Amino acid sequence: MSSFWQRRRVVVTGGAGFLGRCVVSRLRAEGAVTVVPRSAEYDLVDRAAVRRLMADAKPDLVIHLAARVGGIGANRENPGRYLFDNAMMGLHVFEECRLAGIPKLVALGTICAYPKFAPVPFKEDDLWNGYPEETNAPYGIAKKMMLVQSQGYREQYGMNSVVLFPVNLYGPGDNFDLQSSHVIPAMIRKLVTARDNGEREVVFWGDGSPTREFLYVEDAAEGIVLAAERYDSSDPVNLGSGVEISIRDLAAQIAAATRFDGRFVWDSSKPNGQPRRQLDVTRAKERFGFAARTPFDRGIAATVAYYEEHRKEIEAR
Repeated sequence: MSSFWQRRRVVVTGGAGFLGRCVVSRLRAEGAVTVVPRSAEYDLVDRAAVRRLMADAKPDLVIHLAARVGGIGANRENPGRYLFDNAMMGLHVFEECRLAGIPKLVALGTICAYPKFAPVPFKEDDLWNGYPEETNAPYGIAKKMMLVQSQGYREQYGMNSVVLFPVNLYGPGDNFDLQSSHVIPAMIRKLVTARDNGEREVVFWGDGSPTREFLYVEDAAEGIVLAAERYDSSDPVNLGSGVEISIRDLAAQIAAATRFDGRFVWDSSKPNGQPRRQLDVTRAKERFGFAARTPFDRGIAATVAYYEEHRKEIEAR
């Protein structure tokens, strides 16, 4: 436990979400006083609401996790909404933190900000060397604007802010809605449903060749809290595990964890997304001592167990 957090007031936007709950839990365990704004009361797309939030909460530190986000399908259906909402949330949070004199702001970007054909592993210096993968570009560019804002505000106003770029997260409490979920929860739900219905095949998007890197949600929360405590620079920092896996191999691993023994059908008429994703995670280790700790097989097992336990309530939503 660090004395840094004792009685420190922290606003966590998106604190009721998948990642946010883990961050809030860790902060409270460290002795921080957390404020979790709800969108019904503080719509971050509305600048006046953000200003009111800062006046009401009077935080010592803000962690901005809130985002309008989803998988490939959701990004294809909502490019305008994802661009506008995420850009406006970032712009308003930065500006109102500056005007309120908040000592520090930590904001979460996304791996979708990287160029489609960035050299693997992705290094932070490559963020601007190309256009993002098309299906994720509006969301990725909106989130990358926060890096420009962080650097510009530090230069002009001396504002202390940090922007982190995590890979795809997964773990208990994830979003299992097939219309908006990411790949791991979508695969888990499809495979468990097929297993219980006695189906012998499951259809997945793309051809299975892309690779992805994943970070367990508890590890991501640890990285964010460490950066908030120890890192004071606008240089971007990757958060990841550094481990790459193909979508085909991912499907096989989740099938084993869910006890599905049928076959996969790959629908190549659907988009693959970015060809490869793997981060260089050296900077996080060097700058604030973060390294992912959860083995992938253990994280998958915990996520499957969570879905199996909460399946009825998830399906009822």
